Amino acid sequence: MNSNRKIIPVILSGGSGTRLWPLSRKSFPKQYLSLTQNTQKSMLQLTLERLEGLKDLDEPIVVCNEEHRFILAEQLREINVSAKSILLEPFGKNTAPAIAISALKAIENEEDPILLILPADHDIKKKEKFLEAILVACEYALNNQLVTFGIIPSSPETGFGYIKAKPSSNEQEKGFHIEKFIEKPNKEIAEKLIKDNLYTWNSGMFVFKANVILKEIEIYNPKIIEICKKSIANNYIDLDFQRIDKTYFNDCPSISIDNAVMEKTKIGKVVPLDANWSDLGGWNSIWEANKKDENGNYKSGNIMLEDTENCYVRSDNKIIVGIGLDNLIIVENDDAIFISQKNKSHLIKNILEDLNKKGFKEVFEHKKIHRPWGNYTSIEEGEFWKVKRIEVKPKQSLSLQMHHHRAEHWIVVTGTAEVEIEDKKFFLSENQSTYIPLGSKHRLSNPGSLDLVLIEVQSGSYLGEDDIVRFKDHYGRN
Repeated sequence: MNSNRKIIPVILSGGSGTRLWPLSRKSFPKQYLSLTQNTQKSMLQLTLERLEGLKDLDEPIVVCNEEHRFILAEQLREINVSAKSILLEPFGKNTAPAIAISALKAIENEEDPILLILPADHDIKKKEKFLEAILVACEYALNNQLVTFGIIPSSPETGFGYIKAKPSSNEQEKGFHIEKFIEKPNKEIAEKLIKDNLYTWNSGMFVFKANVILKEIEIYNPKIIEICKKSIANNYIDLDFQRIDKTYFNDCPSISIDNAVMEKTKIGKVVPLDANWSDLGGWNSIWEANKKDENGNYKSGNIMLEDTENCYVRSDNKIIVGIGLDNLIIVENDDAIFISQKNKSHLIKNILEDLNKKGFKEVFEHKKIHRPWGNYTSIEEGEFWKVKRIEVKPKQSLSLQMHHHRAEHWIVVTGTAEVEIEDKKFFLSENQSTYIPLGSKHRLSNPGSLDLVLIEVQSGSYLGEDDIVRFKDHYGRN
């Protein structure tokens, strides 16, 4: 690229939306963990490491939801990546607002950088070809074009949208004007499209200058810019994170960048990409990406299958026994069990809407919740009691806090706990316990070099996580 202009990766790692991960995998923290057998690194980490060697690469901007912020920050630290900014969406509003906020943030310190928009759930095997395509896209972006990557189809895929390019008489041309976008076709139409080399899969990856995309959003959907400017002007810094103002952002249209801009703009370009790309945003594509047994089955966890073919079966806890199955997705974890035909797993969106309307709390809550000091897992609960497993990382502490409506019992399972209750401090080792009366100021710390694991039993008239008053907190929380 013949310019000193910085390239800022913008990683879209999922809105906060639903958290029932077997039903909507993109929203679960395990999107940051590898869902293939080939690596122990996360998809987020692989997305960033894939860019190594790219000239003029700047620190990334990462967009994620509030619930996953500590997992994301830890993933970045593991690969020694410092983010320019970690933007916390209070709720998912699709890609157009996320890109608008990222562009507004990007131009705070750079005059007009190039943005490389990358979802965090893609798999790209041929890194060099991908980097070459990015450089091609950057050249068009420098000429004020909005560039997307069109994946050269390998099959008549019905799970992706398609892009039709305008033909060019220039045989040396590496990018083409966009004629139109095509929604996910049926099998018959898809089979016709892949026979024409003007059609490519819509990858959802983009390259453009920050001010150019802001100008185009302003033209075609000005309310997004209006709301996003207010949302980011009224944000506040929380540790390494930048929270977006909930009140303003709530009024922002929820729309994809394709619908908001790319389908309307006159300056859209598509750069064909043949880099062994896969979108791991759906369970069927995850099945395709994984190594399978002689019967076409992927198995993870305690799985026993008989007379079963072409299935994806994953269990985090329970034994799954399957007999006479074919082409199914079966996923089990603490929150839910998901079973679907592979070619119909995308229809879960309809079920999620119904679950949400009916008030199923699993749509919004995980059993396991991550915090900056570690995590906790809800084991069992009744109307006036709850049992949790708490894990505190070495040298970390919970806030000095108090509860109005509940008392707590702590039993140490592994490690050493430093306990503060009112003006008393003492240590607990394995198989020792203590009681925290209702209304008492208290703090739990791990002074050791190993993880501290304890069981907490809560009892009281109200057990919600919002029954907490923090007096001192190492992580800046209120």
